[in-house]
Amino acid sequence: MGTERIVKLIGQSPSGEAVIEHEDGRLERVKDRTDWARIDALTDDEIEQAARSDPDWDGLLDIDWSQVEITRPARKQPISIRLDEDVLDFFKRGGTGYQKRINAVLRSYMSASKQRAKAKSPARRRSG
Repeated sequence: MGTERIVKLIGQSPSGEAVIEHEDGRLERVKDRTDWARIDALTDDEIEQAARSDPDWDGLLDIDWSQVEITRPARKQPISIRLDEDVLDFFKRGGTGYQKRINAVLRSYMSASKQRAKAKSPARRRSG
């Protein structure tokens, strides 16, 4: 079995070439190996069966999409922050996207802190 690579599809041309981004941020032009004729021939039932057998789709097929609310991600605010050298090195060793990972850790901490504060606050009583 070959080495697994995780890449992100950036774009695709009508000529069948695709541009992918590697985990390290490199872009590469590759020939698309997708058998589009086979995919076009699949029935809706075959597509649903394939999706239900794929763990990446677990729970997504039964969503009532008419009830979904689309929201924009929070806007990023560029700042200057001082971090301990070993902390910054740790995140940078993970490759590109280290600022996103730092943001995710801070967001997780913020969410947990809010939940703890909410749990500590006394329940509001209605007077009547």
